Amino acid sequence: MTLKVGDRLPDGTLTEFIETETPGCQLGPNAFQVADLVRGKKIALFAVPGAFTPTCSAKHLPGYVAQADALRAKGVDEIWCVSVNDAFVMGAWGREQQAGAKVRMLADGSATWTRELGLELDLIARGMGVRSQRYSALIEDGVVTQLNIEGPGKFEVSDADTLLRQL
Repeated sequence: MTLKVGDRLPDGTLTEFIETETPGCQLGPNAFQVADLVRGKKIALFAVPGAFTPTCSAKHLPGYVAQADALRAKGVDEIWCVSVNDAFVMGAWGREQQAGAKVRMLADGSATWTRELGLELDLIARGMGVRSQRYSALIEDGVVTQLNIEGPGKFEVSDADTLLRQL
């Protein structure tokens, strides 16, 4: 079943490469429960088929980095980029894209959470395995209030400007 507006996000584990050690977070990959991360927060979430891929690197992630302050001014607590890559790749991509403290680069390395959402994309025939569809969503206290799923090969509705207009 595909995620839809009004649904509660399923719980799952996402990993994030932490650059600076803090209490409770070690340097390197750290696992986080989605239910804990969304509790009481407004999250602008977007997912991409893969880190370092052309549209994802040239348009999708840079748009959210550029609009981070505007999204926060509209009440967004955190911005998440989720991809079916490992935390090391997501960390490196975030550094390369200067996502810094603007966008959390969250990995769903085995596509487990992405499958729970019903938003997986089978790219096995193209040698890329199972990935995520391209989409954006606004999550309020764990509930989906906006959802923008792209058609195959498209980048028209999951961009930062669209989500910003929906706030």
